[in-house]
Amino acid sequence: MRFVRLICVMLLLIAGHPAAAAELAGIVVPESATAADGTRLALNGMGLRKRAFFRVYVIALYLPKKTRDPGEVLGLAGAKRVSIRMLRDVGANQFIEALNDGMRDNNSAEDLRALEPRIAEFGALVRGVGEAREGMHIELDWQPAGGTLVTIDGKSRGQPIAGEDFYRALLRIWLGEKPAQTDIRQGLLGGA
Repeated sequence: MRFVRLICVMLLLIAGHPAAAAELAGIVVPESATAADGTRLALNGMGLRKRAFFRVYVIALYLPKKTRDPGEVLGLAGAKRVSIRMLRDVGANQFIEALNDGMRDNNSAEDLRALEPRIAEFGALVRGVGEAREGMHIELDWQPAGGTLVTIDGKSRGQPIAGEDFYRALLRIWLGEKPAQTDIRQGLLGGA
């Protein structure tokens, strides 16, 4: 009888704990992350970037609180994180070109002119890293006190890029009116 009671208690404990991770295309991502300033962030959603029939990367969005509203994501105060796990090798220039295309598609010409020096700074940082290799883990963190921090495989790269407007422009690549891929937008917003 004690054994049955012990099994029941264990099952109740297991059932009471939320899942520790989510999985997409063989990539497991944690349900939460801790920002550089110690803020706990929740996995808002994730998506799979594809080009033709190639799987390019899995992207996950972490926020201080979950939301399905892209406008709320862009206006949400506090730390945020975009986590990218590369599924194939992509050259630095190709990676930058794709990001720049996404920014052009989702930001006004006026906004892009204001962001131009920081977009160039980001491009130089990515070029300095070189190829985004299969298995590489890229994190783009917004820290209100520091700017956009780029971390690759756990190592901080370059100096933080100033301005929340720059981070919002990055987010619009995936969450804007003309996202890089519609199902990524839905996935990052917690959809199927």
